[in-house]
Amino acid sequence: MKMKTSMYLMLCSMSLLCACGEKKQTMPGEKYKTLTVETSNQTLQSTYPASLRGQQSVEIRPQVSGTITDIRINEGDLVRKGQVLFIIDQVPYKAALETALANVKSAEAKLQTARLTANSKEELFKENIVSDFDRQTARNQLLEAEAALAQAKAEETNARNNLSYTEVKSPVDGVASMIPYRIGALVNSSISEPLVTVSDDSQIYAYFSMAESQMLYLIQQYGSLEEAKEKMPAVSLTLSNGQIYNYEGRIDAISGTVDEGTGVVSLRATFPNTGHLLRNGGSGTISVPTVHKNCIAIPQAATYELQNRVFAWKVVDGKTQSTPITIYKYNDGKTYIVLSGLAEGDMIIAEGAGLMREGTAVNTESSTEPIK
Repeated sequence: MKMKTSMYLMLCSMSLLCACGEKKQTMPGEKYKTLTVETSNQTLQSTYPASLRGQQSVEIRPQVSGTITDIRINEGDLVRKGQVLFIIDQVPYKAALETALANVKSAEAKLQTARLTANSKEELFKENIVSDFDRQTARNQLLEAEAALAQAKAEETNARNNLSYTEVKSPVDGVASMIPYRIGALVNSSISEPLVTVSDDSQIYAYFSMAESQMLYLIQQYGSLEEAKEKMPAVSLTLSNGQIYNYEGRIDAISGTVDEGTGVVSLRATFPNTGHLLRNGGSGTISVPTVHKNCIAIPQAATYELQNRVFAWKVVDGKTQSTPITIYKYNDGKTYIVLSGLAEGDMIIAEGAGLMREGTAVNTESSTEPIK
């Protein structure tokens, strides 16, 4: 009886093992997201840190020395070209102008006297009353008086200019910086800190650097440096608080030289500054779109790296096959542009590449749309 029971249990166990084996053999491959490789036009966003500068930033220093008697602006004010910002003590300069005016009148009187004398000597010489020496001396005195008047007038102009310089005016429209001086401070043209800096920020320049190789790619893409500046798509600016600036800018200046130390090229993008949100000396991040035509683009999640090489998993005959690929050097953190290793029509694993194994059976029914 025990033998029959043992035989029965053994047969049952074998039946279960066979059933499990058959189930394992007929089990379909695991379902993974796949995509079929296609060519398309891709626009990738490359980002670069940028420093912001006003269209024109002017350090204003006095042209004459003296004490500040009045400050006509507040820090951070919008100022206009020609607006008076500071007054420097005018008393000594008004006195100097009065002296210069008096010297002009004196020189004019002396000139009139010299002219009368010269004319008189001419008449007397004709009558042989005076010698030629006397006549020539009178002529020279007239020339000397004319020169003295010219000098006096030049000194008047200089005194008048110095008096006008006591009103320190803004040469541009813009925004005033902080003011390090107060009323009563003694200033001159050689002060270390300017009275104020006025930044014309109606437009803002964003300066940034790009690797030489990428700059060459852009130039080759558009045919020439000038064509690249004219046809390059608009760029965007991310502010220091992480928000994207409302207005797009354009790259309008590209340096003609490469920095030998860093291998980068300097560029400038110009943005409108409606509302004066952007400030001279600020910072941000420039996003430059790069257009790739008729290229293969795959998600970065479809790749993995091994020994500084990038691989993707092709699905061949229902099984995974590791394939090395060459990618474009720059990317947007989400997508790779594939230069070699994949062809249009190839099927690849769309995500989870780092967990995949060679020869894994794949159910290709679950697919995702290619990147377009």
